[in-house]
Amino acid sequence: QGRLVESGGGLVQTGGSLRLSCVGSGDYFSRLTMAWYRQAPGKERVLVAHINHVAATNYADSVRGRFTISRDNANKAVYLQMNSLKPDDTATYYCNTWPYNRQYWGQGTQVTVSS
Repeated sequence: QGRLVESGGGLVQTGGSLRLSCVGSGDYFSRLTMAWYRQAPGKERVLVAHINHVAATNYADSVRGRFTISRDNANKAVYLQMNSLKPDDTATYYCNTWPYNRQYWGQGTQVTVSS
């Protein structure tokens, strides 16, 4: 698995939606558990959700019921559908494996939720 490239962030009002995309590479992408993380200003990077090779998912309590993680192995992509966004969701969002591999961190994509 090589570097991961995130996209889809932006500025949205409270209650709005965004869909983040992450595209990877490598022959073993479909076998990896993939995850979304986020880092708010002044805070540590934390796990948001992960999805394994058979599409079983797990979510942080703070996003469960609002966010949905999915994957498309044919296109080596992972998605994060974010609904009912709140100002507390403002952060830079990153994808990586779970557990993460330091070599795979990309630039992330910024999500800003205005109140």
